[in-house]
Formats: sequence, structure tokens, C-alpha cells
Amino acid sequence: MQRSMQYSTLCLAITAALSASIFVGDAQASSHREAPAITRMPTIDATDFYVFNSYESGREGYVTLIANYIPLQDAYGGPNYFALDPAAVYSIHIDNNGDAMPNISFNFRFSQSLANEGNGVQLAIGPEGNQRMVGVPLKNVGGISSDSSAALNFIENYSVELVSGANVSTLMPADGAMQFTKPYDYVGNKTFTDQAAYQAYADQYVYDVSMPGCEAASRIFVGQRKDPFVVNLGETFDLVNYVPVEGDSAPGAGDAGGFPGGITQSSTNDDLVDKNVTTLAIEVPISCVTGSGNGVIGAWTTASLPQARILNPNATFSRPDVNGGALVQVSRLSNPLVNELVIGLADKDKFNSSKPADDGQFADYVTHPTLPALLNILFKDAVNATLGTSIEDLAPSNFPRMDLVTAFLTGFPGVNQLATVTASEMLRLNTGIPATPAAMQSPFGVAGDDLAGFPNGRRPGDDVVDIALRVVMGALCHDIPIAGEPTNLGLCAPEDAPVGNVPFTDGAPVNATMLDSQFPYLLTPLAGSPN
Repeated sequence: MQRSMQYSTLCLAITAALSASIFVGDAQASSHREAPAITRMPTIDATDFYVFNSYESGREGYVTLIANYIPLQDAYGGPNYFALDPAAVYSIHIDNNGDAMPNISFNFRFSQSLANEGNGVQLAIGPEGNQRMVGVPLKNVGGISSDSSAALNFIENYSVELVSGANVSTLMPADGAMQFTKPYDYVGNKTFTDQAAYQAYADQYVYDVSMPGCEAASRIFVGQRKDPFVVNLGETFDLVNYVPVEGDSAPGAGDAGGFPGGITQSSTNDDLVDKNVTTLAIEVPISCVTGSGNGVIGAWTTASLPQARILNPNATFSRPDVNGGALVQVSRLSNPLVNELVIGLADKDKFNSSKPADDGQFADYVTHPTLPALLNILFKDAVNATLGTSIEDLAPSNFPRMDLVTAFLTGFPGVNQLATVTASEMLRLNTGIPATPAAMQSPFGVAGDDLAGFPNGRRPGDDVVDIALRVVMGALCHDIPIAGEPTNLGLCAPEDAPVGNVPFTDGAPVNATMLDSQFPYLLTPLAGSPN
């Protein structure tokens, strides 16, 4: 009953938005290697960002925020693997009053050290009388387990600073430790025995944390995980080198009863199936992040570096370079895919250095998007030839694209719109809408009759690639299910989007059952040496 009432509220609230006229900025987001400059700095490249009401059993009063960094990690990428940048500040920001500025920020800073009081593990090499203590070249020299990390030669620690308004505090592990530790990457099964043993090792580094002014404890984890993002990456950016429409009558049906020649669902279409990422995850009591607002929060992640970096001509482990000057934001991410597929090439780096409050400068990219026009150029003739139709333009014709504006920049009134509306690109989550259990989640989120999913926040099992393709091609101009009833949101009309009801897809499936259902929700990383 409660959920039905919420869906009814969604329907009424969005319908009421018909007469709303809101000036907007744009939708941007960064992901894997999405801008020219960030490709030179992979350790601070944000890959994906998730914000959702926790659906782990017993954690109903919490919200989870996950920021992933360092894209396209090959598990075997040793011997130095994937440490974070000790000069960078990695941040997760929350806006709870609608001014598109952070009310709460969690700032992560990382440090690196060698074992043996900074000298590293050394071995006695040579015969008696001509023996030398010589440092080893590897980051570990033996097996590592949940019982012992004595063979680890390289250690990453981190601190977490909480900025809440004018108050700044340092968060500490509840177990009395003086700092947080990042588990060593999953280098392989000779080091860690097997996947279960690695997970037991990593689980030690899920920390309970007390936040000032917050009665219940939060949780923090930083470490390597299997990349949860699913995308047909190579063929998509080769001018969409497949027919991006479902080829079966239903996903996974295997009957070729859909669009002739259309792509069908298969994990072989996921180019990230063998990749890992580095995860920064926080789970916080909802009451500690909503402030005095209406229960909706906006969130995004950034990474910043000191303005100047001078390389040390006589580099050492502890001092390979000298960093100084003001912090400069070089990475920013909230909604997925938009910096790749919406922002023009000339402005991608500008977006990464910008703030949500300044998003008006990118307005044209959302109100007049180019991706639908590109898809029209690539596929119009083939679609008409295949179907025997004469569609003049596959792209939606409603300008400005208020459907995209509402989905990504303002949120839906009464659902995931903050009390004060500042058009800006953030993931917006209504913390008052209960989480959907993993087994019941729709990978299509709100469009799949699951109000707890994207674009009301984003969960790891939301198929945002398919959702984004469909929304940009006009899905919100057609009916979507609201409490099980086909409903037009009033943002545009079906005739505005001639293919808006087509099941666009990249053929790479994902859903919540393919991931974990407890914090930090992402799967154990892949082993660098699986045997």
C-alpha cells in the first residue's frame, strides 16, 4: 500500500510539472577515460558514482554512496598494481538544501609506506664476507591472509575528513586504530589462496565510524572491487558498431523475435567483464545527511590535485615529486555517461573542473543534445530500409529537451527534487522512498516501475546504459509504468519522439542479482593470477 501511494504521488507530482518553467543548466558526468586531460591521470579518474538507499537487510535507515576510481584495471597489472595518488584529495559531496553547493563533504587523503620502517623488505644476498642487505622489487614477498599481512612490503593508509558547513573534523575507526588501511589489491591466488580468502582479508577493512552529531555509526570501505559497470565499450565508441535495439522479443528470450539484426543480451558484450576498479564507499545514517531539507539529497564525487607538480630529478619512493599550490579539481562525476555522450569534446575538461552551481554554461548540450542527431545519421536509412518506413528523423523534436532537463538537472517535483531548485548535474536521491530488495529491483529503475532506482539515485544493478539510450531518444515522451499503469509524464508527446518507445540497448545486461546485496555491494575483485 505504501509503495502504491508513492507511485501515485510520482504520477501526480510529475503531471503537475507540466506547467513548470525552470531555467536549467545541463547534464554532465564523467566515467572511464571520458575527457582528454584525465586520460593522462588515471589514478584520479572517476569511473562511476552510486547513491542509493541501502538495501542490505537490517540497514533500512542508511544511504550508501560509492565512488569508483582508476578505470580499466587489468587484474594482472603488476608489479605495482593500482595505488591511489597520495597528492590527491578524493571527495564525496552532498547537497541537502538545493543550492548545488556541498553541505557535507567526505575528503579522502592517501599515504604510502614501505615495510621495515620505510626501508622495505630486504634479503641477505651473497656469501659470508660479501653479503649485502638488498631491497626486494615486489610489493609482497609471501602469502597474505586475514590472519597475517607480515609479507606485505607496501602499505596504503588513508584519512577521512568530514566537512559539514563550517565544521571540520577527522573521522577515526571505531576500533581505536589511528588511521584507515586500504587492503592490498587482489594480485592472485598464490598470494591469497582463493577468492573467499581474499574477501575475508578485505572484509577486515570495512570500518565502523562515528560521525560528530550522528548517533548511529557509519561504515567506510576503500579497496579494489570488480568493476560493476557493464557496457559494450569498444563497439559503442566505434560509431555504434552494432544495431542498438533489442533483437529478441524480450531481453534474454533467445528467439530473435525483436528488431531484425538487433543486438541480443550477452555478457560477452560487456567489455568491462574482466576489469577491476578502486572503490571508495560510505554508508551513512539517512538522518545525518538530509539536514533540514525535504529528504532529497544531491551528490557527486570529485578528485583534486595541487596546482603545481615538479618532478624530482633524483626521485625516491617517498619523494618522486614536489606538489604545491591550491587544490585544483580535475575530475567530477555524478550521473553516468554524460561527459562521454553529451558534452562536446572542447568542453569535457572544463566540465571536469567545474562545480554543479555553474552548470548553466553547458546548457545547450542538454537542451539541444547531439547524440540523437548522430544516431539518426548512423541508423535512419537502415531503420527505414529494414522496417519499410519513411521516418524523417529518428531524433526527438521537442526543443528544448525538458524531458532530459527534468531527469538529470532538476529532478521530478514531489519525487527527487530538492526543496530549492538549482538546475545542476547531480545524482538526486529521495531518501524517504524505501529501498527495493535486490531480488525485486528492476534494472530499468523508474522506467521499470521501480521508484527506488535510477534516475532516483543510482544503484549498482541499474542498467544505466540502456536507460540513457532510451531517455535520450525520447522514452519519457511515451508512456512509462507508474504503479503498473502506463502514464505519460507530460514532458513531451509521443509524436515528438518517433522511436522513443523502441528498446534501445547495448546488449550488455546487468541487474542487482549479479552483485552483492550487502555493503559495499560490489563484487570481490578478479584475481591477477586465478590459478
